[in-house]
Amino acid sequence: MTHSSLTNLSNGKNNEESLLFSAKLISPNIQAQLPPGYTLRPLRRDDYARGFIKVLGQLSITGQITQPMFEERFDLMKRLGTYFLVCIETSNTIVACATLIVEHKFLHHCGQSAHIEDVVVDDTQRGKRLGIRLIDQLKYMSEELGCYKIILNCTQHNIPFYEKCDMKVAQVQMTRYLRRED
Repeated sequence: MTHSSLTNLSNGKNNEESLLFSAKLISPNIQAQLPPGYTLRPLRRDDYARGFIKVLGQLSITGQITQPMFEERFDLMKRLGTYFLVCIETSNTIVACATLIVEHKFLHHCGQSAHIEDVVVDDTQRGKRLGIRLIDQLKYMSEELGCYKIILNCTQHNIPFYEKCDMKVAQVQMTRYLRRED
């Protein structure tokens, strides 16, 4: 998708209803830093067919997600209005994605904090700085959405990458996984 295609997308000419969130939240400056032929955009309701789940599966277990399951989850996230999944697409295929979740709080004068989750770049696309562009985009959106901080949890070996993205180690994450019957 070219820059003009992205402009058309942000003007609603590519069916804004099919987007998880408004394309107006996509930074033209960050888009311009992608390699030629790559487009940064919101997740679309038809991205199941573009390999979104396949790319996400390189990060963690996705399970057997069908297209109707994908569409149902997409519709829920869109209705809630606090989920912002960003994709990088080339040749009609999703090659990278990341999630921003906005948490509404009572702290900081009823402020909002942003959570970065599920950052993944297809293993055939690594080395093109796509991960850095995803994080830049999520930081940009966090500011545009009025968040007062961004939280990101990662494994020890990913700390150097996130430090390159101007994130810093702070506090400690605690986790308890709950068994879920499928």
